[in-house]
Amino acid sequence: MSDTDAVDPEEVRHVAGLARVDLEDDEVERFAEQFGDILAYFDALDDVPETDREADLVNVFRADEVHEGLTQEEALQNAPESEDGRFKGPRVG
Repeated sequence: MSDTDAVDPEEVRHVAGLARVDLEDDEVERFAEQFGDILAYFDALDDVPETDREADLVNVFRADEVHEGLTQEEALQNAPESEDGRFKGPRVG
């Protein structure tokens, strides 16, 4: 990225202030360079050729099908612990 396209360090400080982030001077310089690189990537999108038409959209979802579910005993069969017909997990405190 050329120096004429560089992001101004004051802009970086402004954005950091909005985000309530304290930056050291070396960080401001580094972020200014990185922001400039990011903006250059966006400029590169202008080089991507446009398509002549929209792609046809296809429904990729399958229709819902009703199936028999597990019984309570089958569902709890591999549970490490259960209590009163329910899965028992660790206490969250």
